[in-house]
Amino acid sequence: MAKIEVLNLKGEKVNDITLNDAIWNTEVNEIVLSTAIKFQLASLRQGTAKTKGRSEVSGGGRKPWRQKGTGRARQGSIRSPQWVGGGTVFGPTPRSYDKKMNKKEREIALKSALSDKFKNKELIVVDNINIDNNKTKEISKCLKTLKADEKTLIVANPEDNKIMLATRNLQNVLALNPANINVLDIVNANSLIIDVDSVKKIEEVLK
Repeated sequence: MAKIEVLNLKGEKVNDITLNDAIWNTEVNEIVLSTAIKFQLASLRQGTAKTKGRSEVSGGGRKPWRQKGTGRARQGSIRSPQWVGGGTVFGPTPRSYDKKMNKKEREIALKSALSDKFKNKELIVVDNINIDNNKTKEISKCLKTLKADEKTLIVANPEDNKIMLATRNLQNVLALNPANINVLDIVNANSLIIDVDSVKKIEEVLK
């Protein structure tokens, strides 16, 4: 079983915690992990791009000039694609970019993302993340103490709203509760800070 130090917000070691190897120390499946990231990025796309075809633009009810005798190329409508203001050929239309991924693959991807953080020593476990107030200055000080100055993902008790309020003005810090963790946010972070209670909740769900 993998072990990791449990720190307090002052960066001091409190004790050790044993992690479930099947979740935190498993083999990283890069193929499934990559698929999960693409799956999540695709779901974020709006798919609302739209252009009008020649049947949708206004005007062009009559032939611009007669078929023969003008010396010019024959034209059937001023709304043909070659005309300014004409319709667009093969333009984008509203569509869904969502992809399908089964539950087992999503679990493997999440375990791979968590294991990658543990193996690369980017996982920081703290006893709790209880701060006195929701001031951004206070949480910034804690992050510097824990040496998590770059992109950081904080996973904490959902009942503690102070963490969410304190981190909302920090561009490179995201706070989530254990139920909302996802592959994209984990992989995108350089450091994953998680409290002991959240570790247990994640293990209960993914066991």
